[in-house]
Amino acid sequence: MTTNGTVNRGISRHTITALVQDRPGVLNRISSMFRRRGFNIASLAVGHSEDPDLSRMTFVVEGDDAVVEQMAKHLHKLIDVIKVSDISDRNIVSRELALVRVRANVQTRSEIMQVIDIFRANIIDVSADSLIVEVSGDEDKVDSLQELLKSFGVVEVMRTGTIAMDRGAGEPPSQKRALPRADRWGDAASV
Repeated sequence: MTTNGTVNRGISRHTITALVQDRPGVLNRISSMFRRRGFNIASLAVGHSEDPDLSRMTFVVEGDDAVVEQMAKHLHKLIDVIKVSDISDRNIVSRELALVRVRANVQTRSEIMQVIDIFRANIIDVSADSLIVEVSGDEDKVDSLQELLKSFGVVEVMRTGTIAMDRGAGEPPSQKRALPRADRWGDAASV
């Protein structure tokens, strides 16, 4: 990924959030829609929201504006989807959490500890032949640490995917840019 937020192939990355009903099967219906339509999802994270009946999903999608608009239209056709927003161009905070199991022995432990201190990461488990490192930050930070740890021998990696929200108090709800909601006949209308 380049510094301007595009993938090397020239395809831009968009961060999309969706507020959905917190019901069994919703994630399956959404992921099935992505699969059927061939959308390229780089990252997907789901969790409870401030409302106990709703969950918030964060997608990182690779494609142009037309792909994002098409994805939003298909998402809005699903009955459990309440709101979809493209937050790519807004002032946001985005984070990802990763756990990395790296080979470690008596000789390499102190060097690994120096590397993870630079990234403000934590060692959360120690065994005779490995360490588990916990790191959180933007995608580039996680990628960079993982790349540096490869020289020691990365055994296993588990990443959450990106989560994101507006910085500060955010924009008033009437100012936020929601993606168009398609009605049953495919016409776009505002959410």
